[in-house]
Amino acid sequence: MTIRQRLLVALWPAFLMAGVLEMLVFAVLDPSEMRWFGGELVGWSPQAVYTVSFFIFWAVMSTATGLTALLLADARTINDDQPQDHARPRRGPWSAPR
Repeated sequence: MTIRQRLLVALWPAFLMAGVLEMLVFAVLDPSEMRWFGGELVGWSPQAVYTVSFFIFWAVMSTATGLTALLLADARTINDDQPQDHARPRRGPWSAPR
């Protein structure tokens, strides 16, 4: 799998879930009434609040997706500089016995 494919595998689901999270959050919050840590009003337009919060949600979801992909990868994929040949059987403590 190329680096571009790996990025798309992580970023696309994160994009979709950021959109869902944005809908859920702003179904209960009014962006025109948001305050800085309980102090003064944010003072941004609702569209600016939606945009900035979407990118924050996307970044958080992308990080979670990337960490999940990293945790699911085997040691050879992470440590080898050369691409892994998936046609060869995997060997290691978690491979199926023969």
